[in-house]
Amino acid sequence: MKKTVLKISILLMGILLSTPSCDDNGRSLGDIYISIATVVPEGENAYSFLLDNGKRLWPAAGNVRYAPTRNRRVFLNYTILWESSGANYDYDIKVNDVWNILTKQAIELNAENRDSIGNDPVKVKEIWVGGDYLNVSFLFNYGGERPHLINLVRNTLSEETSPEAIDLEFRHNAYQSRQTKLYEGFVCFDLKPFRVNDANSVNLSIKVKGWNGETTTYDVVYRYNQPAAEETTARIPTPVISSNEYY
Repeated sequence: MKKTVLKISILLMGILLSTPSCDDNGRSLGDIYISIATVVPEGENAYSFLLDNGKRLWPAAGNVRYAPTRNRRVFLNYTILWESSGANYDYDIKVNDVWNILTKQAIELNAENRDSIGNDPVKVKEIWVGGDYLNVSFLFNYGGERPHLINLVRNTLSEETSPEAIDLEFRHNAYQSRQTKLYEGFVCFDLKPFRVNDANSVNLSIKVKGWNGETTTYDVVYRYNQPAAEETTARIPTPVISSNEYY
């Protein structure tokens, strides 16, 4: 009988220990979220995260060592602990992991850099505006010789212009690499330089040279100076860790 009681006690203890607790709003502390965020340095070795829906997260817990860089985009794996008591943040979170995303400025394509920018085929899986950034999920063939170059350019050499949009091109330089293996990449481009005074949005027309050599144009709208849209989690891909395959 004593052994039976002991076994039941151990079983109940195991259930209690394995059952996730909840905060005051009914969220399970075992829930894990993955979002694209922008890093906001908050002083020496301190930082917060800004989601594309405008929510600000304070890392109150976690064992992840991370060196913050201003305006760096990341895939953030986190658990919401509770609503933040601070006026500047929406939630306190536990950081489970952070993966850096290649984050770049758009550049001007001209006669001097035309050859180095390249115009090799690339496959765009998804392209959208989040926060102040253009997010691009893409595929490319990689042979291992050297990292490929990825850019968003404003082509000053092109005579084709859109009457009501800013014309851009998503460019890829494979450096004559062998096409031996398919790789997935993810990059974010800062759109703030494209803001126009006395407006709260601009249209972007983005051309991409596909694998079949044909050009596909993606039309997106960059909105600013207005409330952030809700985050579209369906578009967030499985985190692609930036590596030496592209830059």
